[in-house]
Amino acid sequence: MEEFITYILQFGDLNKQQIALILSSISEIEIHKDDYLVEAGKPFNEVVFIKEGVLRIYYYNRDGEEITKYFADENHLFKNPYANEPLTEYIQAITDCKLITIAPKDWQELSNTIISWDAILNKIFQKGLVEKMDRRSSLVSENATTRYLTFLEKFPNLVNRIPLSYIASYLGVTQQSLSRIRKNISE
Repeated sequence: MEEFITYILQFGDLNKQQIALILSSISEIEIHKDDYLVEAGKPFNEVVFIKEGVLRIYYYNRDGEEITKYFADENHLFKNPYANEPLTEYIQAITDCKLITIAPKDWQELSNTIISWDAILNKIFQKGLVEKMDRRSSLVSENATTRYLTFLEKFPNLVNRIPLSYIASYLGVTQQSLSRIRKNISE
């Protein structure tokens, strides 16, 4: 649980009582590789911090193809931006995961009790938005090889933890194309 507190303290100061309140509001869960944290069509209102492991967020396009939208690994905090609405994506564990969760009522209590809480969260979510936009922008404007090289640069600790099929889906290429790109790069 101290990973979560260390993460939060990067974005603002908290006293011992505030930290104790946060610790009393969080739960730790484990999900196994290939299990779902949540499936499309289901409500998802908890706030989740990834203590250990990798999740992927994906959806199916009109043709029924699985499209990986995003990967989230250790030290990432996320929540459904559309509270009380069902998700349109699936969130699946790529590896065994240890997650810290906060229920919506506890999240609201933290916001009501800790004066600097909203400012801290604003910084966290702004950082996450910038990272997400930065990671996705290269996928639109680059060729497949450059997209893969950018992926390696932006996700250096994930490439050996994620199946190639998921990376290919994220990059918008076939698995065969990705294998060719990898082969050409290593030559």
